[in-house]
Amino acid sequence: MERLSTRQVYANPWMVVREDQIRRTDGTDGIFGVIDKPDYALIVPLDGDRLHLVEQFRYPLGLRRWEFPQGTAPDRADSDPLELARRELREETGLRAGRMAELGLLDVAPGMSSQRGRVFLATELTEGAPEREHSEQDMRTAWFDRAEVHDMVNRGEITDAQSIAALGLLLLNGL
Repeated sequence: MERLSTRQVYANPWMVVREDQIRRTDGTDGIFGVIDKPDYALIVPLDGDRLHLVEQFRYPLGLRRWEFPQGTAPDRADSDPLELARRELREETGLRAGRMAELGLLDVAPGMSSQRGRVFLATELTEGAPEREHSEQDMRTAWFDRAEVHDMVNRGEITDAQSIAALGLLLLNGL
């Protein structure tokens, strides 16, 4: 597929929406709507058999949801994935990791978004005070046994696709 032209339809500090005129491989023309968001880091904080989750209100769903800590750099900036992971972990949970290991790469919604995410395992954790952004003021955090996290997924209490995929990466890595 070839992009013939692009125009920005909307932008804010978190995303850009664009519409591309495209030419398909068979020569026909069309349009493609794309949401450009910066890459994010998702962190799986693991202490023995416990996992640390955050819960926050997700406005588009109108629901509070449990998930692993995750986020992007401010103002759509590019950021080193490992440094971003360390910052998000500290901001959202107050935890600091003595060790961070990359578990894998996730594409959020490749049919409509350019955003990708790196999943990190955080271990050798020390606790401290969270440094949350203003928009995260209602965030809660808690430790859960691994079996309880699995039950929360099965009961539909954890529905964040990236968190469930990260849990899968954790299991695939034998952790």
